[in-house]
Amino acid sequence: MIMEEWDQIRPRDEATEKIESYIRKSGLKPGEKLISEREMCKMWNMNRSTLRSAIKRLLEEGVLYNTERSGTYLCPAKLDRNLQDVKSTSESARRGGYVLTNRVLTMKIIESDKYLSKKLQLTLGHKIFNLRRLRVLNDEPYMIEESYVNYELCKGIESHNFAEESLYDVLKQYDSPVVKGQEIVGVTFATEEEASFLQVKKECALFYLSGLGFDKKDLPIEYFKSVVRADKVRFSSILKKHVGNS
Repeated sequence: MIMEEWDQIRPRDEATEKIESYIRKSGLKPGEKLISEREMCKMWNMNRSTLRSAIKRLLEEGVLYNTERSGTYLCPAKLDRNLQDVKSTSESARRGGYVLTNRVLTMKIIESDKYLSKKLQLTLGHKIFNLRRLRVLNDEPYMIEESYVNYELCKGIESHNFAEESLYDVLKQYDSPVVKGQEIVGVTFATEEEASFLQVKKECALFYLSGLGFDKKDLPIEYFKSVVRADKVRFSSILKKHVGNS
């Protein structure tokens, strides 16, 4: 049984490697079309079902995308997000060479409820600055990002234009920079509203991010939560082995 499974898996893996190698060697750029399935099968002496299985995997991984009538194309590169840094979305986008634009969905002062009070270590009813934005990379919706900030540390922040300004850059102006944080990454499914904003299908799988940003005194400044298109981002982390550990 094990050998049968291996025999079924191996051809698809080989086909996947051949497609990825072809993309690299041909210098195919994001948005450019892959050669036809017939040409690939002939070039590699491969049956059509094996090739389609490999293409399906690359579609699921966000390497390729297709349209019903015109063929299969190379996806734009995903935005790299290092889970160990506290760079804002704006900084990450600039570093990756992307053009980031924002649409403000919500900007208001609210009173802290029990949940937010616990997260931000504030008394019930404390003033909170609530900012919700649609982040757009190279004209394509990328994430819906919502922040809750202790208003006591940044009174008047609502006067800023967050369609153009970075929240973290503005917080520096109030001498309340976010210097470290903690973040949890999970998976959720798009609501009807989220699907409309992100231009995906309802119940499409999305990354769900939530966490806290802390100031230089180790006090929580911001609680955030975001939903992100899985085809637009790649998360990474640096693993270090401590001396003496096995």
